[in-house]
Amino acid sequence: MQKIIMMTLAMLLLPVIQSHADWATFEDLTLNSESFYNGSDAAGGFESGTAEFNTIYDDTFGPYWEGFAYSNTTDTTTAGFTNQYSAITGGGEDGSQIYAVGYIGFLGTVPTITFPDEVFVTSMYITNTTYAYLSMRDGDFVAKKFGGPDGSDPDWFLLTITGKDEEGEVVGTVSFYLADFRSEDAAQDYIVDQWTNVDTSSLGRVKTLEFSLSSTDNGDFGMNTPAYFAIDNIQSSEGSDQDFPCFISVIGE
Repeated sequence: MQKIIMMTLAMLLLPVIQSHADWATFEDLTLNSESFYNGSDAAGGFESGTAEFNTIYDDTFGPYWEGFAYSNTTDTTTAGFTNQYSAITGGGEDGSQIYAVGYIGFLGTVPTITFPDEVFVTSMYITNTTYAYLSMRDGDFVAKKFGGPDGSDPDWFLLTITGKDEEGEVVGTVSFYLADFRSEDAAQDYIVDQWTNVDTSSLGRVKTLEFSLSSTDNGDFGMNTPAYFAIDNIQSSEGSDQDFPCFISVIGE
């Protein structure tokens, strides 16, 4: 009887728990076809769901931005920075149209997601931009071809996600390789070209998420690999599974 009661209670509470979930899908934003938003209105950022994304824009010497932009461009073949807003997938995750692009430029702006309160970020989808992908695959006038001429160089391109609490203290980090050629088996080398789910639940409750990039390809002026990544469908909630440990254990009795 106790098991039946608890299972019934679980079914009643499930909608309540789920109602606290929130998604930053970028589909609540609007764009003309094959276009992007890069902060040119000097708003300093944009929102999707309840999440805020920072953007720095400066047109003193021509249009320039850092931080986050959002885009629906679909060009997967044009190399170079003129195609800096396209994901290598040609669209958003799961066939959606709009996604965001993170960029760290010479100003060193940290792409940052800020939530109204501390939340539990479950996951997000990450992939390469066309610019970064083609640069790593083929090389360009600044960056090397990953793996080198014979494919044996142990190159990598790493995205690090840092969670911080309301006081600005680091609560944890999650690492995701956008490219990895470290394996002794060349068949295992890869450059990410699909939307990939990144589990961020280990960070616990966070107020902000900060994104940084690092690479084995560096020069006198810093990283040669184009410092871009694409992001979509960020899931967060006010709580986590860890908020209900006793409840879950009773159900199984």
